[in-house]
Amino acid sequence: MSGAGDAVKTEAGAVRLRVRLTPRAGRDKVGAFEVLSSGETVLAVHVRAIPEKGAANVALEGLVAKSLGVAKSKVAVVSGQTSRTKILRIEGDPSELSAAVERLVDHG
Repeated sequence: MSGAGDAVKTEAGAVRLRVRLTPRAGRDKVGAFEVLSSGETVLAVHVRAIPEKGAANVALEGLVAKSLGVAKSKVAVVSGQTSRTKILRIEGDPSELSAAVERLVDHG
């Protein structure tokens, strides 16, 4: 994937997507791939939800699911529940999901 760096990793029956979440944003939006100061590549995502009681994580899962055209139940935060940098596990065909993430970033 161009630009994705190590943000998207495939595994059996799923992909793992590293994101940097910005809560309390003006609107829900999937942004572009960015490189953090640590050298990690992340997908920038903004949600209107506040980071209390998991609301921002739920909003993140829902936005990614809707944007990729998968069921909400197929997307889960598996790492970084209280951090801005998170890892999502998205169930489905890894090659199709990787391509969908690429299209999403390329075309917003």
